[in-house]
Amino acid sequence: MTAAVFNHEGPWTEEEYLALGETQQRVELFDGSLHVTPAPTPRHQNISGELRAVLRAPVREAGLHVLEAVNVRLRPGRIPIPDLVITGPIDFDELNVEAGDVRLVCEIISPSNASTDKVLKMHYYAAAGIEWYLLVEQDSGTMHLYRRRGGHYTEQSVTRPGDLLVLTEPVKATIRPEDLLP
Repeated sequence: MTAAVFNHEGPWTEEEYLALGETQQRVELFDGSLHVTPAPTPRHQNISGELRAVLRAPVREAGLHVLEAVNVRLRPGRIPIPDLVITGPIDFDELNVEAGDVRLVCEIISPSNASTDKVLKMHYYAAAGIEWYLLVEQDSGTMHLYRRRGGHYTEQSVTRPGDLLVLTEPVKATIRPEDLLP
């Protein structure tokens, strides 16, 4: 991948981006630019795995799917890789999950790119019409749940360790922040 990235001139097209294939880093496409981050920390991955485990049964019961680190096409040329998504029916052999199929998107905030999750991705996910956005703080496990109103998100709840996040949409689930932490 390195040679392909460094020898590339001009903005990246979606086709060029997808031709990179699988990588060790998370490579996201935002309007012709690549955003590359190193592999997540063990803490980050533990939180993601535990959250997926908590959601697995309620998501299946609702006839939905919960996936980690998949390409989500928000629009042509804009493809982030969220930490976790809940989707409706999708084609599991496609390279991208379409934004219209995503019911909830979750990002686990990394200290090195917190502004990307709190500003850039939040704006892009809302603009793409994704109804629910869940942000999880790595250090404390605090969860911020947002719901889309018009073209932006409004905070619905803040759940800290010792409290319970009770989801009623897009699935019925109860999450304890402390259960996500290593």
